[in-house]
Amino acid sequence: MVFEKLRASRKNAAANDYIVALDIGTEFVKALIAKLDDDTLSIIGVGRARQEVSDMHSGAIADIAGVVRNCEEALSEAEDQAGLQAKHVVIGIAGELVKGVTNTIRYRRPQPDRPLDSAEMEFIIEKVQERAQGKAQKQIALETGNNEVEVKLVNSALVSIHIDGYKVSNPIGFQGRDVAVQIYTAFAPMVHIGALERVADELSLELLAVAAEPFAVSRSVLGTDASSNFTAILADVGGGTTDIAVVNDGGVEGTKMFGIGGRSFTNTIASEMDLSYSDAEKLKVNIDHSQIKASVAKEVNEAIDKTLEVWVAGVELALSEFDSVDHLPNRILLCGGGSSLTKLVDALNEQDWHKDLPFTKKPTVHHIHPSEVIGITDTTDKVTDHTYITAMGLLRVGYDTMIGSSDTDTIKEKLNRILRI
Repeated sequence: MVFEKLRASRKNAAANDYIVALDIGTEFVKALIAKLDDDTLSIIGVGRARQEVSDMHSGAIADIAGVVRNCEEALSEAEDQAGLQAKHVVIGIAGELVKGVTNTIRYRRPQPDRPLDSAEMEFIIEKVQERAQGKAQKQIALETGNNEVEVKLVNSALVSIHIDGYKVSNPIGFQGRDVAVQIYTAFAPMVHIGALERVADELSLELLAVAAEPFAVSRSVLGTDASSNFTAILADVGGGTTDIAVVNDGGVEGTKMFGIGGRSFTNTIASEMDLSYSDAEKLKVNIDHSQIKASVAKEVNEAIDKTLEVWVAGVELALSEFDSVDHLPNRILLCGGGSSLTKLVDALNEQDWHKDLPFTKKPTVHHIHPSEVIGITDTTDKVTDHTYITAMGLLRVGYDTMIGSSDTDTIKEKLNRILRI
């Protein structure tokens, strides 16, 4: 096979200090290669390859062989630029069946006078994850009508700890009876994870981690600051899905996904105007171009508006499901190729979709720029816009996974390390 030689040499790649991020999107595969320099990541290789319409379905892999081919193309481009082949990969997972929730478990300690230690915290965290897995299993079984569906934990992160009602940043050494731990957990069906494991295997890459993509986006903007008070709604609008994360005071409150993305807009244009998918896509991305006739632009805009109405309703519904949040953040940060559509940003800014949601004031909307991603620098000058944010977040998840424990870690970092799989 054409790539046998490439795969063989990739097996011999040096570099525990290099990470590959593979953002396997519905429209494009993006590959970033980064070098670890102490606590920063430097992007040294960038690649991108377009997916066929049949390769993905609602953010999940539909054709493994097709996706592997596209990943090879994107990886080769990134490797040529980097001048090396990294062996550790982090792959993003999206789709409506990826469930990310924040659960609170209240644990009544049998010996309240005894100071809390790491072993007891590990025990409490284990209980939270068990409960979260049961909930995710039930939810996915309900949505698929399949009670046998298997789910697997993909990401966990500590949100907050309270002891007898008091919030603490370091629970170790505290006495108290009631410990309330909030942990974000993301689960996905084994069939999806199995497909990603197969892709990594076919590419002769060692899979460091699979990350729920909205979680990866939140990691991109949070960086390494364990005491971050970053607060925002993050919306990653891809080709097949829209992934939303609510981040409050540096903690991920939860993630929601729904199956409307850029491709839905293209399909509506194609069916309304009786065009091929590729012609409809060209019209969509060039809608503001002066050479498009006014009558054609009017038809395209009407088609976009139909899907836009459904998409905005999807955002409203997703945010209404964050019922554990007193107030939603007043900032919406957008990324992903689908969010390049001007009308989509205008709709969030101008329509009153937010009026029945718990906002304290009308939210502001803007795209995340790569320069806002903490601790990751781009030496290639190719990572230029919001379409690369998810891949940058995957690099951050890879960094989190690779770094070892150190004496200077905060308790939040130590507990987050316990959570990593």
